[in-house]
Amino acid sequence: MDWKTLQGVLSGVNKYSTGFGRIWLSVVFIFRVLVYVVAAEKVWGDDQKDFDCNTRQPGCTNVCFDYFFPISHIRLWALQLIFISTPSLLVVMHVAYRKDKERKYHLKHPDSSTRLYQDAGKKHGGLWWTYMSSLFFKTVIEIVFLYILHAIYDSFDMPRLVKCEIQPCPNVVDCYIARPTEKRIFTYFMVGASALCIVISVTEMIYLISKRFFRFCMLHCGKRKSVMTKGKSDFLSHNLTHVNYLHNGKSLDVIRASAPNLSSM
Repeated sequence: MDWKTLQGVLSGVNKYSTGFGRIWLSVVFIFRVLVYVVAAEKVWGDDQKDFDCNTRQPGCTNVCFDYFFPISHIRLWALQLIFISTPSLLVVMHVAYRKDKERKYHLKHPDSSTRLYQDAGKKHGGLWWTYMSSLFFKTVIEIVFLYILHAIYDSFDMPRLVKCEIQPCPNVVDCYIARPTEKRIFTYFMVGASALCIVISVTEMIYLISKRFFRFCMLHCGKRKSVMTKGKSDFLSHNLTHVNYLHNGKSLDVIRASAPNLSSM
């Protein structure tokens, strides 16, 4: 598998991510991809060759191996890494769409200095929803793969001995798994890294939603305060105008001008 291509794709998403997204990317590459490439592949190696059963019955070992290991851990983790990286492409494509839209607008209006987007990579409007959708899909994919691994391998365990009685085995056959302890440790490590990625993605979703809610509240409260201030000033202006006139419509200033000045008498 060409992991450099995957690294290039995710690195392109990194510049549009939040701090939590960069932490997620670091965890994926350091604790998952690097461990997978350097150690995990060598630990599993050829699983079927190292799967030893105490029988010489033709086909028995193959059938038992297929029953207890319907899919290899290595291949399952490879699929998981590919699938969790795919939703990030949505963000890259959305930003590319914004930049292309901006370019076409300026080609159509060469004299205009107006920009459609102040920053094509800023998470506002549709890009915010795209980014949130990518986080949601990544979290769901992680949970689904953890469930598959848990369902197939019985709580992520790797036993030393399995007993097989599937045809064409003549009787109950004991089969031994190579390096079960080492495989169990790597399985727990990869499961823990996957769980950490889920926590980071959920935390990032909460952070983005809280930030958007806070911005909405500030904007809404600011508009409400502005309306209340304007209404209060209009009310005071109306009262002052009303005080300067009597019920008969005459102005108090006119009445004061026509009244005799008693102080001069």
